[in-house]
Parts: sequence; C-alpha cells; structure tokens
Amino acid sequence: MIAGETPGGPRQDCGFAHASEAEFARILDFYQVRWEYEPQVFPILWDLAGSVLESFAPDFYLPDLDLFVEMTTLQQRLVRKKNRKVRRLRELYPGIRIKLFYARDFRALMLKYGRAALVAELSGTVGQVGPRQEAEPVPETSPDATIDSVPEPGPGASSSDSAATGEHRSRAARRRAGRRAAAARAASSTAT
Repeated sequence: MIAGETPGGPRQDCGFAHASEAEFARILDFYQVRWEYEPQVFPILWDLAGSVLESFAPDFYLPDLDLFVEMTTLQQRLVRKKNRKVRRLRELYPGIRIKLFYARDFRALMLKYGRAALVAELSGTVGQVGPRQEAEPVPETSPDATIDSVPEPGPGASSSDSAATGEHRSRAARRRAGRRAAAARAASSTAT
C-alpha cells in the first residue's frame, strides 16, 4: 500500500485500465505489499532527432521488492506487443526488474484465492474499463485439475478438430499432437 490508500482496498482514484489490475491491487493490499500504479514511464524507441517515439509504463511498481509488474490478460497479438516492449526495456535498462503476468498467471492467482467466478469477467477485453459486457461463464474445475490442461485428441483426430472445438494450443503442442496422430495412423495401417 502507498500513502493515501484506503485500508479496505486499492485507491479508487488510480484509474486502472483493466479490472484485473484493480483485483491484483486488492490482493497486494490484503497482504500489505506496498505498490504504486504506473509510477514511471520508460522511453524505449527514439527517432534520429532524439524525440521519443515509443514508451512503456509498467502497471505496478513494488518498492519493497524493487520490482515492476505488467499485467497482460488481453488478446495474443497484444501479448506479443507487450513481450516486445518488455524485451526492449530489459535491453535498454538492464538494472530494472520486471515480471510480465500473463492471462494464465492471473487465472492461477484468481483460482488460488477463490475468485474463480471473476476469471471470466476479468480476462481479456471483457475486463476493459468501459461499458459493461456480458462474460461467458467459466466451467468449474476440480481442485486437482491443472489450469492449462488441454485434452489430447484421439488417434483419429486431425489438427482441424482442435480448431473446430475452439482449443488454442502452442505450436509445439500442435506438432506433438500431429506426430502422435501420424504415429497412430502408421501403427493402425501396419496392423491391418
């Protein structure tokens, strides 16, 4: 917490850009971790004349830990942009410590603190501060289920099956699934 905050939660005048940032601030307040919201702007790109073309303002600074935290619970294309900005920040300011919180990190945090109902509300563009949008319900999971678990396709499943069901997997996971499917097809064709 920083001076001027209310003891029951984060300051209301912070003007968080996303509801996930407000929820993260509430968790920091609960554990009495001092924080500052977007306290510093770092220039990361200049033109030839020396004028700043691009800058980066991490969402939180935790002074006791000397750590900046950037929340990103948005679409993948925006995550790539933030990854690029964080890489550039680390190149230009090697003494700066920064942690990028991805959507999966935020989901894990919400599940850990019993806030699973908020995951759908606060993830992605739905959590943007602005007009209220309806969120899709989040299916309840068992406590021993992993957050990022994706069911493996059966032996006859093709890579288009996962696209039809709306699953989004990493390139490496798609390659592994493709290799398993090819191996299963090869094994079934040699068995006949």
